[in-house]
Amino acid sequence: MDIFVNIWIKFFFLLTPFFSMSAFLSLTKSFDNSEKYKIALRVTASIIIVCSILYFFGNELFKIFGITLDSFRIGAGSLLFISAVKMVQGNDQTHQLNIQDKGDIAVVPLAIPITVGPATTGSLLVLGAELTDSFEKIIGYIALLIASICVGGLLLISTTVKKVIGVNGLIILEKLTGLILSALAAQIIFTGAKNFII
Repeated sequence: MDIFVNIWIKFFFLLTPFFSMSAFLSLTKSFDNSEKYKIALRVTASIIIVCSILYFFGNELFKIFGITLDSFRIGAGSLLFISAVKMVQGNDQTHQLNIQDKGDIAVVPLAIPITVGPATTGSLLVLGAELTDSFEKIIGYIALLIASICVGGLLLISTTVKKVIGVNGLIILEKLTGLILSALAAQIIFTGAKNFII
């Protein structure tokens, strides 16, 4: 159970749920509730598909490109740390985006790159590759699925959440997510660096 909770928390925050919620609210503010519901479901499905590919084929990608897991840990961790700093500072303006038409925004930009961006992609590859034991791999995938569904659930109730905590509340949650991601990024970098030294 401890393994499951630990992996679920990592995956949940890697998907930057509150930042994704802010972007979702901004991009769908002219949509009616039924359209928002459909988009939220498509975003969730897209996240699950993309994350599943990254989770299961990380090792194969490393072999194809001749990249060691530890070198990728350092690179992905550095990218994640930069993203976390931007989130804490509030420099990323993605949540202020608007659209002029009602095209399908579920896959791009909501699923990719807002929820599963470059930093998240690298970190998912690393975390998936780290789980080599079959039992842990299955537990990790279940945790990933539930984390993705939780993010989708937040999108479904995003309008209600915004009414309860307000815009400032969402900004605070985004910054807290950034702090957690920075700690996770540091751990990934330190693990890679330690294995290089040892």
